[in-house]
Amino acid sequence: MPTSNHLAELPSSSAAASSAPRKRGRAAAQANARVGLPDLTAHLSFDSHEPIGKQIFRALREAIFVGQMVPGTPLSEKEVSDMFQVSRQPVREAFIKLVEAGVLQVLPQRGTFVKRISPRRVREGRFIREAIETAVVRKAAVSITDEQLQALAENLREQKLAAKANDTAAFLALDEAFHYAIARAIDCTAAWETIQDIKAQMDRVRYLSLPDVSPLDLLIRQHAKILAGLRAHDPTAAEDAMRRHLREILVSLGPIAERNPAWFEADEPERVPLSS
Repeated sequence: MPTSNHLAELPSSSAAASSAPRKRGRAAAQANARVGLPDLTAHLSFDSHEPIGKQIFRALREAIFVGQMVPGTPLSEKEVSDMFQVSRQPVREAFIKLVEAGVLQVLPQRGTFVKRISPRRVREGRFIREAIETAVVRKAAVSITDEQLQALAENLREQKLAAKANDTAAFLALDEAFHYAIARAIDCTAAWETIQDIKAQMDRVRYLSLPDVSPLDLLIRQHAKILAGLRAHDPTAAEDAMRRHLREILVSLGPIAERNPAWFEADEPERVPLSS
């Protein structure tokens, strides 16, 4: 699925993959097969200026988000370093970041495992993301250029094509690029980078919700309303549309948890509800 040149610079797009991965040896392939890890080597490029640890973090994070590694999947530094044919240090760095993001857990004397989704952390992440992105879109509504609006419109057209093809992976990549482009419109990509770990649990639920609980057409209509507010240079309309869009996950969270109980931890409601 091609994306607009204006939106192709998303640093953590799930559509990104290296064109020059290092080939693994036979022993590494056999070790990977024993533990049932997905082959993620296409995500690693030794020609990239990006640190190897960050690339490994993103590859593992995406595999967890799209269900290639379900809750309870064991991971070890040795197995992952063998798969990528790197030392353990960058793998250790990736593991630490994944633990901080709440998608891995370390159990003493047992090992490291993919963690279940915390409904409470989903709501917390949404609350923080809403605070940041509504502020971003308000400012973007004032300063966004015609060229930037055109790029968002092209992205929206591609979202419709992805939905028509029922290509959820392409849709999610375009969705990420859409939100990232709004942050770029105010020259504040740090805002998007700030919420990457915060929204980790949201992203896992979002993948599970597509397309049955959160139909792609509904999400596209919500994106279209955000774009309409930006086109009208109406900060209030843009903010309201963004807020409604980001609250969609509160509608899907309950049904998704009921359908996938093995994926979720027991809920721990907040003392002060964050869903209103």
